[in-house]
Amino acid sequence: MAPRQATPRPPGRFGRRVRAVVSWLHLWLGLVAGTLFALVALAGSVLVFHTELLVAGEPRLAAHEPIADGAVMGRLLHQWSPHGLTVLDLPRDDLPVWQAYFADGRRAYFAPEDGELLLVRSHHDDGLMWLHHWHVELLGGPVGKEVLGVAGWVAMFLLLGGLYLWWPRPGRLGEHLRWRKGPPARRWLSWHRSTGAIALPLLVLATLTGLGMIYHAGFRAVIVGALGAAPAPVAATPAVTPAATDWTRALAQARAALPGSRLARVAVPAAGTTTVSFRGQAVGEWHPVGRSVVVVTRDGRQVLLRHDATADRAGARLTNAIYPLHVAAVGGLPMKLAMVAAGLLPGFLLVTGFLFWRRRRARRQGTRAAGTPGG
Repeated sequence: MAPRQATPRPPGRFGRRVRAVVSWLHLWLGLVAGTLFALVALAGSVLVFHTELLVAGEPRLAAHEPIADGAVMGRLLHQWSPHGLTVLDLPRDDLPVWQAYFADGRRAYFAPEDGELLLVRSHHDDGLMWLHHWHVELLGGPVGKEVLGVAGWVAMFLLLGGLYLWWPRPGRLGEHLRWRKGPPARRWLSWHRSTGAIALPLLVLATLTGLGMIYHAGFRAVIVGALGAAPAPVAATPAVTPAATDWTRALAQARAALPGSRLARVAVPAAGTTTVSFRGQAVGEWHPVGRSVVVVTRDGRQVLLRHDATADRAGARLTNAIYPLHVAAVGGLPMKLAMVAAGLLPGFLLVTGFLFWRRRRARRQGTRAAGTPGG
């Protein structure tokens, strides 16, 4: 005689109350905070191809060879540091010009051959920069960034709460993953929950890495505490004070200190210092600018720090992976398309959730009206 199969026990009163509370919060937080998050995510979908769109809109930026000349670099640092220049990105294959970042948020682009100014952008006059400003701080500076952080945590609750509400009983997984054609309320519900369940890992990745960038210090403390990291490297003191500045030699020395790596960025030296710091992307690093560091004297005769980030412990490497994962700097075109989809999905979930709520509300109102006795 075959053994009897156990019948799933229906949830108790406490379970029903928890589910009702989660469902109510999922609905109203989704309609309110979910709208903000969907707009932020939509901007992120565009920004995945920020560089490609910039070059397409400004073809003159691509009409150069990606050559970094030390003399041009030094001239740009000297000329523009009094105007708020903070760091200077070296020419690279996909953007073969010098890209300068200023303290007030502006970016400027200079020809690699002679340092000629080609373009200046800010969020006041450039659509992509405006989208970036919206995406990272809601156009509101530090306050906007904090609001965005709260919205990010709400989004994580919506994702995990949606998973709890969707979770099927044994044997009903296929039913819960189906996209239904009708009736309308059931259609919108099935599209909402099935898409959310399937895309959950991607949505969690995009949301969690975004939160990791907003709360970088806190995330780093937790990750490093769990997986470990070596102390931050410190540059040595120059054995001999440089008598002069030789930017060509300094750049060449920095390249030689990280063989096989791509020097990506130089920081504007602080006034009165005799050293210059470079960032580089070592082989195997995901970060588009790299977390490897070289510090040399301005005359290029002494290397004071050589740090290859690929040799870091797991905690530091995982922390360094947050940004490149969020901006799809690793994984090529498939990862870029995946993150574009991650930016579009919150809007899809918002619309299908709203349509389901409106249809169900109209149906309930119609049922109540039909049951009301005539006057």
